Amino acid sequence: MTIKDNLNYILQITDSVTTRTCAVRLKPEDVSLPWELLLERYLKSPPIDELLENKRITPESARSLSAIQDLTYVSDDDGRLHDLFPGTNVKQGDQTLATGMPPEVGFGRAGEIEVDVIDLTLDRWNVGYSRNLVGFKKRRWVKDEPAYLEFIRASVERDHGVSDTDAILELESAKDRLTLLRSVSERIWEADFESYSRFTGQKLIFKTGDETVLNIIAGGGGICSEKVQALKFLTDNLGYESEYLLAGPNAEKPLPEEKLRELLTTFEFDFSKRYMRYWEHLALLYHLDGSDIVVDATNGNIPFIFLAGPDVDKMLNCQDKVPVSVRMSLNTESFYYHRVPQDIPENLLYALEGWIPEADLIEVFENELGLYISERFFVMPLVYKNRKEFLDLERQYKIACKKVGLDCAIEEEWHLNSEIGQRFANEHPFASRQIIASEEHLLFRYNESEGQDHKAGVVVVDLKS
Repeated sequence: MTIKDNLNYILQITDSVTTRTCAVRLKPEDVSLPWELLLERYLKSPPIDELLENKRITPESARSLSAIQDLTYVSDDDGRLHDLFPGTNVKQGDQTLATGMPPEVGFGRAGEIEVDVIDLTLDRWNVGYSRNLVGFKKRRWVKDEPAYLEFIRASVERDHGVSDTDAILELESAKDRLTLLRSVSERIWEADFESYSRFTGQKLIFKTGDETVLNIIAGGGGICSEKVQALKFLTDNLGYESEYLLAGPNAEKPLPEEKLRELLTTFEFDFSKRYMRYWEHLALLYHLDGSDIVVDATNGNIPFIFLAGPDVDKMLNCQDKVPVSVRMSLNTESFYYHRVPQDIPENLLYALEGWIPEADLIEVFENELGLYISERFFVMPLVYKNRKEFLDLERQYKIACKKVGLDCAIEEEWHLNSEIGQRFANEHPFASRQIIASEEHLLFRYNESEGQDHKAGVVVVDLKS
């Protein structure tokens, strides 16, 4: 391959499932390398600090590269990366690159600058559930350890003051360990129950535990499956033992384990709602100093749950379960909690992160979580193509809200100018700004999935009216 007199060679790497993309400027001598060496040098073992210092990669692209690493390479328990996951194909366009093959160089632009681009796509559809969670969490912890430790410290300080926090953080007694767990859990519970961050900032379709913690630090939050991972991520790295619980509305019967495993293999979710309700919600069961403690730190109008002793047995026993009464948005439902073999929730979360490309839209629209839920407000996007569709949706929301005695404001355009919308914006200024900012990418994602030329309005429901 002839190397032209051009210093603007860009390697762009895209994960086919999550659509995460990173870009790094190459050296001219890199251009003739086979794809294996390019990925070895710039994806598996890149000199990130040097690349950032020399402005060959942006901070945003560096963070995306880090996430793609963990989706692409097998790691050991110490977090060291090894080979590509078996079943991974590297493509340019529709062509799978053969072993030892140098990629083609294409033409592109970065602003006003002409660049030569090597565009590689990582096709992971045949990989399966093979991530080493121990190594994955260790890698993620090391990357932002000071931020996580400060979040934990701030959570404890808020409840117990500066003078007692140092002693609590030593975790030398059962009381200290319980105190820290409760403080961190409450801090995560209080963070926004939201999906606006799927369409702003990094625009992550689904956040891992570490990404959710960082999003909470930045002022945002997550939904139940993200917040529960955030708490488990932090406490796992502090040495706590916990397991995921599955829960769902009216899911009183025994957990259909094999059917849920089948769904995570086939992804044939049509006509499966009677099974999928069992994983509509997640919580954690801690095994701490000889006691079992159920912690639900997710919110979304699910009360903060921190149960021990006989109350745990009442919630989780196989017969005569005691449910939790929940009204997340319009309707009150009874949520039943279940212990579960851990491969099911772990694979579910991995699927949401790395296998279901429309997970963001599913959570907002199909699961009806909208963009924001609090004790007072529910904010839902209203997507339509023409005025007739809008009026039909408006009528449906008015009927649903009137049926349960709630006030709502339905806007044909993307703003919060109604009386209810202004109350929401005044009480939650950060969330309201993020919701307004989410319109462009939400419509882009919706049009990408459902066809072009959609418009968007906003529904704000006053849950306390």
